[in-house]
Amino acid sequence: MTGFGCTRHYITPFSNRLHIITWNVGSAQPPDDITALLGLNVGDGNTDMYIIGLQEVNSMINKRLKDVLFTDQWSEVCMERLSPFGYVLVTSQRMQGLLLLVFAKYFHLPFLRGVQTETTRTGLGGYWGNKGGVSARMSVFGHTICFLNCHLPAHMENSEQRMEDFESILQQQQFEGQAATGVLDHDVVFWLGDLNFRIDDLEMQVVKSAIDNNKYSMLLEKDQLNMAKDSETVLEGFQEGPLKFPPTYKFDVGTNTYDTSGKKRKPAWTDRILWRLRATAPAGAALNAGKRGSISGLTSGTKVTQHCYRSHMEYIVSDHKPVSSIFTLQFPYKVDVPLVTIIVEDEWTSIADATAIFKVAPNYSRSSWDWIGLYKVGFKHHKDYVGYVWAKQEEVTFTEEELPKGSGDFILGYYSNNMSTIVGVTEPFQVIISHFMVRYNILGICSSLHSPVCILLQMSSQVNLCRQG
Repeated sequence: MTGFGCTRHYITPFSNRLHIITWNVGSAQPPDDITALLGLNVGDGNTDMYIIGLQEVNSMINKRLKDVLFTDQWSEVCMERLSPFGYVLVTSQRMQGLLLLVFAKYFHLPFLRGVQTETTRTGLGGYWGNKGGVSARMSVFGHTICFLNCHLPAHMENSEQRMEDFESILQQQQFEGQAATGVLDHDVVFWLGDLNFRIDDLEMQVVKSAIDNNKYSMLLEKDQLNMAKDSETVLEGFQEGPLKFPPTYKFDVGTNTYDTSGKKRKPAWTDRILWRLRATAPAGAALNAGKRGSISGLTSGTKVTQHCYRSHMEYIVSDHKPVSSIFTLQFPYKVDVPLVTIIVEDEWTSIADATAIFKVAPNYSRSSWDWIGLYKVGFKHHKDYVGYVWAKQEEVTFTEEELPKGSGDFILGYYSNNMSTIVGVTEPFQVIISHFMVRYNILGICSSLHSPVCILLQMSSQVNLCRQG
């Protein structure tokens, strides 16, 4: 019997790679293929987490009712594409058209703790959720991270309103727990979404000419978000990579042509991804700081490196183009001891093998509602199990009803009822549905029947057992 606690050791400091996407999908259905958007066609498999923020997901009443009963189309297509590569949905949050999805490699699940989500409405004075923010926060290997997906007010003249709404979202979103109760209290914050900032002053023809000639610098000087960074206190500490791609709004749907409708919206970089490291001051320095966040560069050893920041012009289902970015987060240390370690056989070739032993850490608080799930490798989320057993005793046994119908690679995951997450996983092991297991199942069914076929099967089994003896 082999112990698979899935404790992964890294040389200190260690790194986590994130792939972040924002896209205003304009109520469209998902395109046929999002492989390129997820980077799965060129990826090296080293991405640890995917964070996908969508805006204007279809939120018509009939569509929302269907999404309550079934997984919405966008969540489903993301899970379908990512699960074969070992990514599991950690959490999701929806507020009308705003949707935030967080995925991680399954073996990271025990080290993503304290997962919480929040929503803030800012539409119609705070009563309507067509605008606002949805967030997900968690501790990642002992470091707090918050992902905030926003859809801010539209139109050129509403730059101040956008800043007011962003500040309101930050003030209203509060999380439970002693550490990182507000968005900006986290070690790292990623702010993404359709932030709706426009290009001031310049005429349409000047903007289009600059785009055609790749002269983005003159446009960036008039970008409302860039200008606001110099004056808005709430933006202190937020960083953004260089915008080396054309404005992502507004396009004629189905084309790569900027708006030719009667409104003729001026192109703009409405879709953005920014990040912020929490500033930590040495003793006494905070007393001399005039305002929050004014101490820059004094972080707790955490480093964020942006590898790319790009748009995806090939997607034409919306009047916005999706934007993605890949980051490496480097931390000075990691918490990589699982709360629960599960010990399981390398192979399950008989019913007798279908057992596991688990051991809990001293600081883990068990619940009588904890359970261990059997998952086929490539599972989508924590409820996507083949079968489960209650974790009442430290040794558990799966009955034939909880076993898969076919052979394959599987893992066990320990689900904590108190923490609402998987806190322990095994490495993959094989379940081999052998002739013995099939016959065992048939005989189990026949034990309560007296048909001629069942009687012959039972007699055959007894003869084979005598020969083996």
